[in-house]
Amino acid sequence: MKKRLIVMAGAGTLFLSIAVAGVSLAGSDKTEIRNGTIRIEKQSEAEFPSMAKISMDQAVQQALASVQGRVLKTELEDENGFLVYGIEVVTADKAVMDVKVDAGSGKVLAMERDHRDDDEDRDAGEDNDRGHED
Repeated sequence: MKKRLIVMAGAGTLFLSIAVAGVSLAGSDKTEIRNGTIRIEKQSEAEFPSMAKISMDQAVQQALASVQGRVLKTELEDENGFLVYGIEVVTADKAVMDVKVDAGSGKVLAMERDHRDDDEDRDAGEDNDRGHED
């Protein structure tokens, strides 16, 4: 009986440790969308516009209230199972910010600097350097 209790306690501890590690890893991306008001399950992208509670214009206004700049791109998308507007804004210092706005509430859920352009510039510079070897 004692042996069974010890095995069950050990299994419970192992399960709890794995769960805590999973939560820690999931929390490592600060910009990951974990909540929203409109859940996406099996809907196709064609259904997204009819599901949104706010317009694209309203989402853009919310994004620009959080990040000053000019809009480069907007799209209605599934972000981790939630319907959001993805809005790319270029700032005065030429940084591109990716702003996620909840398609139901209009709340800004996440903002992050888009580093893809930096990587592309760096790669292009490396290619140019190789072409100019003396």
